[in-house]
Amino acid sequence: MAWMDDGITMQTNMQGGLMKGLGRMMSGDSLFMATFTASGPNQEIVISSTFPGSIIEIDLNGNSIIAQKNGFLCAETTVALNAFLTKSFGAGLFGGEGFVLQRLSGTGKVFLEVDGSLTERTLAPGEKIKIDTGHIAAFEETCTYQAEMVKGFKNILFGGEGMFLATLTGPGKVWLQTITIPGFAKVLIPFLPKPTN
Repeated sequence: MAWMDDGITMQTNMQGGLMKGLGRMMSGDSLFMATFTASGPNQEIVISSTFPGSIIEIDLNGNSIIAQKNGFLCAETTVALNAFLTKSFGAGLFGGEGFVLQRLSGTGKVFLEVDGSLTERTLAPGEKIKIDTGHIAAFEETCTYQAEMVKGFKNILFGGEGMFLATLTGPGKVWLQTITIPGFAKVLIPFLPKPTN
C-alpha cells in the first residue's frame, strides 16, 4: 500500500491459518496478509510495485494462474494464494523461477507485479514458447512448464543465454516480462561506487 483515504481500514491477519501462511512464505509472500476495507463510497487506495514495471489485473473467473515468486501484489478476498511446487525437476532447477511458485485461484481480481514491460500471449494446444529464464511473470495452470537445454555447443558457450531455456506449452495464456531483477542488477554493478581502503 502506497497511500489510502481516511475511510479505509486495514486489518492484518494470518488468513487461512498457519499452514496456508507458511505456504505463502515459501512462495515469496508474507505469513500475514492485510485486508483493506472501505467504510464508504469513493474511497481510494493506491497499491504500488517494488520495482519499475507494470501492474497487471487478471480476473480469475474460477481459473488458476501460476505466478513468479513475489509476483502477487493484491487481490480480492475471494482469491486464494498458495504455494505451487513445480512438477518438473528440470524446471525447478533450471527454469529460472525455482521449485516454489505462487498459485492464485478462485474468483475475483488479482493484481500482479511485472518487471519491465509486459507481453501477453495466448498459446494454442501444443503450441510452445521458449523463454530466457526469469522472464515468465505468470501463466495459466493449463500450460505445461518445463526447462529445455539449449541446442548446439556454440550456442551454449557463446550465445549469452545460458544452458537452459524455460518452455511453456499451451493451451493457455502466458504473461512475460522484459526485465529480470538479477539481470538489471548485473548491468548496474559496474556503475556502483567501489569501496576504498
